Amino acid sequence: MTLAIICVILFLTLAYGVRWWVIRGAIAQDGAYDNNHPRIQQAGLTGRAARAQAAHHNSLEAFAPFAAAVLVAQGYSDLDVWRDGLAVAFVAVRLVYVQAYLGDWGNGRSLVWSLGFLIIIALFCLPLAG
Repeated sequence: MTLAIICVILFLTLAYGVRWWVIRGAIAQDGAYDNNHPRIQQAGLTGRAARAQAAHHNSLEAFAPFAAAVLVAQGYSDLDVWRDGLAVAFVAVRLVYVQAYLGDWGNGRSLVWSLGFLIIIALFCLPLAG
């Protein structure tokens, strides 16, 4: 298993790990977690818990393009060091992204999101370089 594939697994873990703040926020806001109607409850979240839910959704949206880019780079490029380095960079950027989301740092979050997007494009373009 390559480092890049491990990064895909790490990012998936991050995407769901942020749910901890969602559940914690729901319990704090409503006194309990509504396991029967969690989406209705989560739609009414505010503050950090709402931002955590948004970070979770955005992470799920980013997962498929990142995983696909890693697989393309792995299957069609011999630049393993670049592939692995870009994958590690993406996970690091997304860690910062989640922190920016939770911290309500909108402009920084957008900047970090853009960097992550460029990393995905770079992974897709690796086969063109070798």
